[in-house]
Amino acid sequence: MSQARGRQSALDHPDLRLGLRAEHFRCIGRNGLGDPLNAYPHAMSWFRGSLMLGTTRSNLCMLRVSKIRTRLETWPVECPENLYDQDMRAQIWRYDPTGDLWANVCRSPLIEKNGERLPRELGYRGMVRFKGRSDTEEALYVSTYAPARANGARILRSVDGWNFEEVAHPAAFGDKIIALRLLIPFKDRLFTSPTATTGGKPNIAGHAVVYETDDPQGGEWRAVNLPGFGDPDNLGIFEMIGSGDHLYAGTLNPKGYQVWRTEAGGHPPYRWERVVTLGAYRGPLNQSIASFCVHDGFVYAGGGIQHGGVDTGNGVGPAPPELIRIAPDGSWDLVVGRTRDTPDGRKTAFSGLPAGFGNFFAGYFWRMESHDGWLYVGSFDWSLMMRYANRKNWPAPFRAAFERVGIERVIEQISGADLYRSRDGENWMAVTNQGFGNPYNYGIRTMQSTPAGLAVGMVNPFAPRVAVNRSGSWEFVENPDGGMEIWLGSRRTASDHSSQAAAGRR
Repeated sequence: MSQARGRQSALDHPDLRLGLRAEHFRCIGRNGLGDPLNAYPHAMSWFRGSLMLGTTRSNLCMLRVSKIRTRLETWPVECPENLYDQDMRAQIWRYDPTGDLWANVCRSPLIEKNGERLPRELGYRGMVRFKGRSDTEEALYVSTYAPARANGARILRSVDGWNFEEVAHPAAFGDKIIALRLLIPFKDRLFTSPTATTGGKPNIAGHAVVYETDDPQGGEWRAVNLPGFGDPDNLGIFEMIGSGDHLYAGTLNPKGYQVWRTEAGGHPPYRWERVVTLGAYRGPLNQSIASFCVHDGFVYAGGGIQHGGVDTGNGVGPAPPELIRIAPDGSWDLVVGRTRDTPDGRKTAFSGLPAGFGNFFAGYFWRMESHDGWLYVGSFDWSLMMRYANRKNWPAPFRAAFERVGIERVIEQISGADLYRSRDGENWMAVTNQGFGNPYNYGIRTMQSTPAGLAVGMVNPFAPRVAVNRSGSWEFVENPDGGMEIWLGSRRTASDHSSQAAAGRR
């Protein structure tokens, strides 16, 4: 009872009670922090009084050479014939809020493999503070994304936020695992699950296996579940989170995601309990868990369809994502989505909001964060890609409707990622529906609650040169709005920056 009263008292502070609106945010880094090939702000952590940020480079050019099927008339950005003719070395940046200054503290080295010089890392995918058995103090651990022709995913470590070293490679992963998205601390251990393999599979590990260690420096990781939790349709684990006594894991599954949890006690493999199955009974349209967040004791789970909400390879989508929440007893409720009957009873979204907060072009709820008593949910919005799509593939009524209105008019009105907020999960308000005024900001990939405010990392791979259609002919032009953007929201300092935020990017 006293804890509840204390929380309510804190939220009654006028700076916190109302949450963050668009005018409370300011852009603290644009154009990829001066390097437009910085497209994805994939990782964030607050460490040693600074915001740490890991980037992934030129993602649309990487997608072009992948084996993922697309239905585009023209490619959105100009790409070299050889991907590595451009600088693909991933970067780590450090932001000092007291001086409003960024510093590039790490850049992937080049390595030689089979006579070819390659970046050791294309991206830094996850960051977390953790004190392992061999650590004398809390360190920052970073998971990586490696080229398929390099040496596989690695883990980096820093004790000061300025210098980074490679720790022992987990032997269990081998060189075919090229990406680690997750580093999750729970009960004095660090957990991860490989999420990409060689062979053009950037989202699929082929076996949904959770690994743990109490000493990441030593590189000794052990599996703690049966592969796929005993279900071969579980192709990977995108997200995990600890809440209370349980560690939660969300799977990618073509029949609909599953959510499993464990108390992680005893000897592995641990006992796991399945709490959600078949995409919360929405099936393939809830293909994967894209984000987790703990807020007011509940685990919120955001869904989505891989490859931007339209999995052409498996014929799934497009369909906007749903949001559910899981109670400590393992029961779940629908927060945002479509009413349906399930074996767990009739599920109606208690927010009253349809999937995607009513935005058909929302591909997934990509990131969530609890900050100053509010839950923030950010989306991926694929509407901008209509500009480059081969419209001959569209259903006739859909094509006719958009041609009547005009694709560019639609993009002008709706493109850009959505950010919503709620104190209770029932009542939701939009912070921005257009990527803070930049339609090329088509996804919110990271959020981090910090003492300086809520940091939001906007995905923007439309750089340096973007395709434009002039009189029926495509050409590439410099894009001054391209490259990832970082925004910082705070009511405490909003008055100093309200004019910038109110005017958007202009």
